[in-house]
Amino acid sequence: MKDQNTPISGTVVRINGPIITAEGLEGISMFDIAEVGKDRLIGEVIRLNGDEAVIQVYEDNTGLKPGSAVTSMGRPLSVQLGPGLIQSVYDGIQRPLPVIAGLCGSYFRKGVKAAPLSTETRWLFTPLARKDAILHPGDVIGEVQESELVRHKIILPPQSRGKLLHIASKGNYTIEEEIYRIENLNGGRAGTMAQYWPVRRPRPFASKIKSTLPLITGQRIIDTFFPLAKGGTAAIPGGFGTGKTMTQHALAKWSDADIIVYIGCGERGNEMTEVLQDFPRLIDERTGHPLIKRTIMIANTSNMPVPAREISIYTGVTIAEYYRDMGYSVAIMADSTSRWAEALRELSSRLGDMPAEEGFPSYLATRLAEFYERAGMVKTLSNTNGSITIIGAVSPPGGDFSEPVTQHTTRFVRCFWALDKQLADARHYPSISWTDSYTEYLDDISAWWKDIDPEWLAARSQAHEILLEDNRLQQIVKLVGPDAIPPGQRFLLFCAEMIKNAFLQQNSFDPNDMFCSPEKQIKLLTVILSFYQRGKELLQRDVPLSDLVAIEEAAEIVRIKSEIANDNTRQIDRFMKKLDAALRRLEKKVLL
Repeated sequence: MKDQNTPISGTVVRINGPIITAEGLEGISMFDIAEVGKDRLIGEVIRLNGDEAVIQVYEDNTGLKPGSAVTSMGRPLSVQLGPGLIQSVYDGIQRPLPVIAGLCGSYFRKGVKAAPLSTETRWLFTPLARKDAILHPGDVIGEVQESELVRHKIILPPQSRGKLLHIASKGNYTIEEEIYRIENLNGGRAGTMAQYWPVRRPRPFASKIKSTLPLITGQRIIDTFFPLAKGGTAAIPGGFGTGKTMTQHALAKWSDADIIVYIGCGERGNEMTEVLQDFPRLIDERTGHPLIKRTIMIANTSNMPVPAREISIYTGVTIAEYYRDMGYSVAIMADSTSRWAEALRELSSRLGDMPAEEGFPSYLATRLAEFYERAGMVKTLSNTNGSITIIGAVSPPGGDFSEPVTQHTTRFVRCFWALDKQLADARHYPSISWTDSYTEYLDDISAWWKDIDPEWLAARSQAHEILLEDNRLQQIVKLVGPDAIPPGQRFLLFCAEMIKNAFLQQNSFDPNDMFCSPEKQIKLLTVILSFYQRGKELLQRDVPLSDLVAIEEAAEIVRIKSEIANDNTRQIDRFMKKLDAALRRLEKKVLL
């Protein structure tokens, strides 16, 4: 058995881009980390062929040559977990980019390293466990206030258990100082506020449980039409320019998850820059604090080494699992899994693997499944509930949803928000198609919505049916024109446009419309459906369609979303009475 304190040394024998082959690494294991060449470039063992190890290098290896030294401590690639993760910006292998920028300037220097968490910051530790208590994996030892929004719980690592021999008193400590000691066969094992965990190994939990809570995003087409449960999985597929990144930004800004882990995987640098600039300025509606106070960012943009894209989503989900184990609800925004899959394709081709569809490796589906199955609502080891919600953007070339990444993703997610190029071109955002999207969480979360309004599911179903019927009628209108169809169908087309413009479309620059509370959502929809129902009755009583659609209140419905704030929904009730009075006057006028 290898000694983890003794380095394993070998030599580079072959180089194929970021893939190198080394020999002499006797005792090394799969997924162990290795440092390659004089610059000590970070790499990971991804294949073992006899006495040779194939290593994937996560940095620019220009200038590396056969004969260069390879060293490994025989440990798997891991992330450091502890206070200080919140508000951090990392690359795919958890190097802190602000610290790297201070060392290197605007461009990475090969082999540069920096501690993921500050070893100098002193955190106010409050002990919660008692001396001589018998502790089990996941038990809470103490806590620190990591940010205004996050109380960081110091939990016992999954591999530790035993009698608590010592715990530090309340005070300021660094992440490297001993704060507790657990009894073991050697007489005691010291513990700090930080711990490590291999990124490719899911953190353990007690059991998975069914989620009945929706992830409230403030986006009406999502929350009302295609809701996502906390602990669920969703995909946002769309071609270039359809607003995938814009939609994920909105979800990261306004969703009611406790922690946001934003993974920029292979996307353009300016998109990550926008997130970095916006989040410190934007205020969370629920807490009144800047959104950055609950956010962790992993930036592995398109100009960074391709291999690090492959590991970045594992880095992100491992950090998310750590906060889940504290009992928090965590939302992961992965933008985009297509760029991650392209990195897999490039690396597998250099390994000489047999290609499958469109050159992607045959294990693409397996890797996607491994990623999405790490989502879920769970009972943690400490008997609290925590959740990870994964929302992955997919970038199919040319908007072709039949390509492999999109097709495989649909097998592993239960919520599908298909983006429509025509909606995006018409500046209708979010450009989520109401005909091609679907959700499998309606039954799971409907009880939560019914506590707000018992008629929520019926209203949602009726509005969706109006939109589907509108889609069918539009095909007929294109052939015969609108004047050739009955007034009732023309009125349905009018109300469908009202649903699209007054409900589904949102303005991310409007303070009253960028986020919509559940209470405001259901009241807005109720107003539109009430107008539709009363309008159908008036048409049957020979009220002219032109008079019905011309009333002033019909035009006002479209403006409600912008004119009424989330905390003043009683104004919508007053408008409903005003609308009802206008329709009664119109009916009376016709009868006279």
